[in-house]
Amino acid sequence: MTSIATHRGQPIISPDKDRFLTEENPFEAMMSRFDYAAQRLSLDPGLYKVLRHPEKQIIVAVPVHLDNGEVEVYTGYRVIHNSSRGPAKGGIRFDMNVNLDEVKALAAWMTWKCAVVNIPFGGSKGGVICDPSHMSMPELERLTRRYTSAIIDTLGPDSDVPAPDVNTNERVMAWVMDTYSMHKRHTVTAVVTGKPIEMGGSLGRREATGRGCMIVTLKALARLGLPVKGARVAVQGFGNVGSITAQLLEQAGCTIVAVSDKTGGIWNAKGLDVTDLLAHVRKNKFLTGYPKGEGIANEELLTVDCDVLVPAALENVITSKNAGSIRAKVICEGANGPTTANADRILEEKGVFVIPDILANAGGVTVSYFEWVQDRGGYFWDEETVNQRLEKIMVRSFDEVAGMSDTHALNMRTGAYMLAIERVAAVHRLRGMYA
Repeated sequence: MTSIATHRGQPIISPDKDRFLTEENPFEAMMSRFDYAAQRLSLDPGLYKVLRHPEKQIIVAVPVHLDNGEVEVYTGYRVIHNSSRGPAKGGIRFDMNVNLDEVKALAAWMTWKCAVVNIPFGGSKGGVICDPSHMSMPELERLTRRYTSAIIDTLGPDSDVPAPDVNTNERVMAWVMDTYSMHKRHTVTAVVTGKPIEMGGSLGRREATGRGCMIVTLKALARLGLPVKGARVAVQGFGNVGSITAQLLEQAGCTIVAVSDKTGGIWNAKGLDVTDLLAHVRKNKFLTGYPKGEGIANEELLTVDCDVLVPAALENVITSKNAGSIRAKVICEGANGPTTANADRILEEKGVFVIPDILANAGGVTVSYFEWVQDRGGYFWDEETVNQRLEKIMVRSFDEVAGMSDTHALNMRTGAYMLAIERVAAVHRLRGMYA
């Protein structure tokens, strides 16, 4: 084993060495990448220990009166990974698969993501174990408000700022903001981002993650000397991120050959019309039944013949089991953690250029930062200004990650982690340690 130090028997292991980890565990996967980047940086063992551990982990019971008169008690989490660079920033998800390891990993990813694009936020994440598809709107509101009140001591524009995530949206953020504001006895718009425009949300926020994916994908194609016009793109996940990424890449000249949602996928080697697909989804809710393509499974979409693959749905979809079958030249990670650590080595050996999640989908948190700034200043920008500033940050960040990657002869993921860790570590060195 290779390690940067022998502190308490916690090895830092290179991702190209054998590791004792469960491939599907998101926290272990995140930590294996952190460990390798920290090793390459020769990170001080003391700082390694600090950055390895979340600052705060909260587990709360969330009792809710259901519409039928019964009471159900849900479990909620909020994890603050690091707040050295500014308020913690991270979404809230409602999902049956929420667990503490996942929330810890996502909080850490937010720390690194904010540092990669160099915005003054730290990382946090939250979630409630529930199935919102089986809950009414009043039940979801009661759940949101009770969860918010349970974690309210950590929330605030200067401490911890939530945003939408899996199965949450503008409406949920409105409830979070209102609950917090009622406790504070005045309206506090900057406590959440991803709010409705009428409540202090930012223009361009809904499209921001997909727009960021489009920007870095075009940068990757240019870096590899591949033409944009006619570049074949497959997108797994046709929700907000996936559909907007597909739409914007199509507008840039790419050909969308496959898309999918939880009901399955559609493939057409000659190209799909994204506007027509969106109209079908608005009418039918899902892609299933779309007539202008061949039906394929979600797993098949990952291995179709294409130039660019955008996994924009779930974690752990590219694993050691299917990485060897992927034919894309570029992977743009629209989702958080779609590629396992074990799959990284296989993709690198195949020569696949991976734009890591902490860079690829950072457009969302970047425009969340813009929203927070606008709320605190009470002055709002037009959408053109938002998009121009987003593009400037995403282009600069891609170039900085690529520069780190080139300097150290490493892949983009390790380059992104090294850049992020060094930025967070630099602040810790300057601030010192309160004792």
